[in-house]
Amino acid sequence: MNIYFSMAAFALAASITPGPVNILALSAGAQFGFNATLRHVLGATLGFTLLLILIGLGLHQLLTQWPVLTKIIQWGGVAFLLFMAYQLAFDDGRLGNDQQRQAPSFWYGALMQWLNPKAWLASVASLGAFVADGDRLLLWQFAVIYGVICYASVACWAYAGAMLTGLLQRARNVQRFNRLMALLLAASACYLLADGA
Repeated sequence: MNIYFSMAAFALAASITPGPVNILALSAGAQFGFNATLRHVLGATLGFTLLLILIGLGLHQLLTQWPVLTKIIQWGGVAFLLFMAYQLAFDDGRLGNDQQRQAPSFWYGALMQWLNPKAWLASVASLGAFVADGDRLLLWQFAVIYGVICYASVACWAYAGAMLTGLLQRARNVQRFNRLMALLLAASACYLLADGA
């Protein structure tokens, strides 16, 4: 099997599966529409791609030498997920154009990837599988492949959310949807806590 096909298959499996970034893209797509959510999608993609490249260039060795940094990242990620879950759980469900409600930004998407333990695990695992020998050209090729697939995958979640907008015309339905998304985010955080313990 061609190594590039294998890279693409791994990137798709890791990117399209449910996770905090995808859950937020689904929620944002439902509340703010597909186009408004694309900033989050682009930020999440570039944030992940930068993380992948930096780990490939040696960040992983730093984390191995300083395991406390890994714990800080894990706990920061869990706290961030719980904060987002809290915000969704207590959202009033009103859709509209008031100034306080904004779709997640580019920077929010990028930060989410850096605090997302799934992104760290996917980066380390994929680099171990495909770029273990440290080939820099292969690392850059893999980053491009992964970046394209990550963007498409997160965008699919945002699009799926946008397709739910018709079902979310009433504030009560939006509240229920947000609470479901909050529950999924909290479950992700609890899983990460249990897995990291």
